[in-house]
Amino acid sequence: MRNLPVRTARWSARHPWRAIAGWFVFVALCLGTGISVGGNPATTEDFWVGEAGRAERMATEGGLERKPTEHVLIRAESGRPLDLPAARAAARDVTDRMERLPEVASVAAPVRSGDGAALRVPVVLKGAELDGKKNVGPLLEQTREVAAAHPGLVVEETGSPAISKGVNEQRGEDLALSERISLPVTLVTLLVVFGSVVMAGVPLLLALTSIAAALGLSMLASHLLPDPGVGTNLILLIGLAVGVDYTLFYLKREREERARADGRLSSAALVELAAATAGRAIVVSGLAVIVSTATLYLATDVIFSSLATGTILVVAVAVASSLTALPALLVTIGRRTERRAARRAARRAGRPAEGRAAPRPRRQRPEHGRVLSALLRPAQRRPVATLVVSVLAMLALAAPALGMKLVDPGKDTFSRDIPAMQTYDRLTAAFPELKVQHEVVARAAPERAPEVRRALAELGRRASADPLFLPDAGSAVRTSPDGRTSVLVLSVPHFANSQPARDSLRHLRDDHIPATVGQTAGVETAVSGDVARGADYVAHERGKLPLVIGALLLLTFVMTVVAFRSVVIGLLGVGLNLLSAAAALGALVAVFQGTWAEGLLDFDSMGAIASRVPLFLFVILFGLSMDYQVFVVSRIKEARDAGMPAREAVVAGIGASAKVVTSAAVVMVTVFAGFVALHLTEMKQMGFCLALAVLLDAVVIRLLVLPAALLLLGERAWPRARPRTAPPRPPAPAVTGAGTAPPARTAGNVR
Repeated sequence: MRNLPVRTARWSARHPWRAIAGWFVFVALCLGTGISVGGNPATTEDFWVGEAGRAERMATEGGLERKPTEHVLIRAESGRPLDLPAARAAARDVTDRMERLPEVASVAAPVRSGDGAALRVPVVLKGAELDGKKNVGPLLEQTREVAAAHPGLVVEETGSPAISKGVNEQRGEDLALSERISLPVTLVTLLVVFGSVVMAGVPLLLALTSIAAALGLSMLASHLLPDPGVGTNLILLIGLAVGVDYTLFYLKREREERARADGRLSSAALVELAAATAGRAIVVSGLAVIVSTATLYLATDVIFSSLATGTILVVAVAVASSLTALPALLVTIGRRTERRAARRAARRAGRPAEGRAAPRPRRQRPEHGRVLSALLRPAQRRPVATLVVSVLAMLALAAPALGMKLVDPGKDTFSRDIPAMQTYDRLTAAFPELKVQHEVVARAAPERAPEVRRALAELGRRASADPLFLPDAGSAVRTSPDGRTSVLVLSVPHFANSQPARDSLRHLRDDHIPATVGQTAGVETAVSGDVARGADYVAHERGKLPLVIGALLLLTFVMTVVAFRSVVIGLLGVGLNLLSAAAALGALVAVFQGTWAEGLLDFDSMGAIASRVPLFLFVILFGLSMDYQVFVVSRIKEARDAGMPAREAVVAGIGASAKVVTSAAVVMVTVFAGFVALHLTEMKQMGFCLALAVLLDAVVIRLLVLPAALLLLGERAWPRARPRTAPPRPPAPAVTGAGTAPPARTAGNVR
């Protein structure tokens, strides 16, 4: 495994066109196979968690599961009274049209609002709840036709299917916007770094092909782990970031070796040197991200499993592209460059000697610019002060995370730019009983059905007397055909993410059910609904958090120790990763949990953080932080193995890697920051936190905290150098000009 990057690069360098063709064939096979097989979308059952999931399982087994339902709202123009006969005629038109659609299971009688200003027509779709968004299109089209046929009224449609469809469409538009932002900025950054359109295009080409291959593989993987529809977003997000990063590290190292060789080594030999250093670091970094992300499987959640699968696949493919296609591309480009240089040299050699100007001496560029030098200077001159001030600043930034509140985002939190959400607001204003509905499911022996129904009716009367519920909260009790299962729906006039709605769930579970249905022996009860789903999901995540975080810290520590043979480096790496992740999460809470930044970032605060964001970000941030740590510490270890004292090795290694790490960070920050422009608050939170974490990690951690800590630790951070015999020297690499490569710089001797 240690020599795999060198062996792979050597083969690719010797057979560049085979390697390039093989890579594109691999990408085409992955994408083509994935498209032909298709994905396996998650079903409603895959989302069942906690008591709410148990209630939905009981209801489904009794044939009383929640159905995808649309509501056609019929009202007058703003400020005008409702023409009731005209509204009833429009309702009949809606009913007639909807009943003819094959997607519709039933249409209920029109319901008039309490103030008499609106009618609604409930329409139940066929199929499972999650299938509604795929089948709602024809219903929306019929509603538009009814609206056109009744110009004196406002006829509009909303419901979970229409809202889900609108969210998916908005997410697609948002992703396209993010790509339009991130791709040009990434290209400009690469042009600045390399000064060449060809070299700047290589990272983008490999990143985009890696994304394509990972998308195809994710479709295949969904047949083992169902896809809830979020994996694609993450593959695009992480794929562009790490794909460009890995290629950038490899390219910069190859150019560094080319400049050092000064024409004495062939492109193939230079690629081997880059593989022996940057290639190995890429493998270690990719494994670190993969292992870190795999801890998300311990959450036993369909969404986290999908996120983990998408990340693992795209990182693995990005590593493979850096080890196979990239060396081949570099050799191909390098040989063209060498041929051009040879032709130019031949032309110069053919001129008369007196007519030729003496070649200008090549300017030696510093390893890193003045800005980076200035950032590194405090750690070199005053490591204690730098370490203390930097750590205190990061802890201050992390402090708001102690007050983090979690909430499972529901449809109440979606963007109001979606037409179905605007209609939803008008619907719930006219019919407050539709804001939140608790579903109480009771199961007992069939002969107990009358007793269970009486207990549920008593529960409805008790809830109606509770000020947190509507006065007529309880609807009629529904019982399954076999008499085993009964369901009571209780309405609450508060939105699902509000505190009164959560309080109503607590009253229901802790007080009302134990005092009514709970008194009946042999009855199993559970509560579901939007509030219960969210509360149980958050509780489920909190319960899994210690396991995931513990496994993450342990695996990260073990991988670092194995990679660098230093327990001190392992402990330092875990500590620094914790520091950067905590600081980013603290800033996330400070910005999104309050309201002061709503206008600045264009979002409506939920007063909390989306429940999936912290755990996911913590894991991903650990992986991405390991990226930079591996590349920086690898350069330090190279200098250390070359015989430098520890303090000099730290300065040399960080100085050599500072520019490329900063360039990579710019790319990552750009990609992640593009998600702040999206509409979905959950995606905004992820993009903001990831962008800030990468920025903090690349600047504060890698340029201030890490060098200061390593300079203070000195020799104690590294294992004692052991006497070693030189490895067998490989055959001398081919040369392109006069002179030979120094033995110490051959691929076999680079460690």
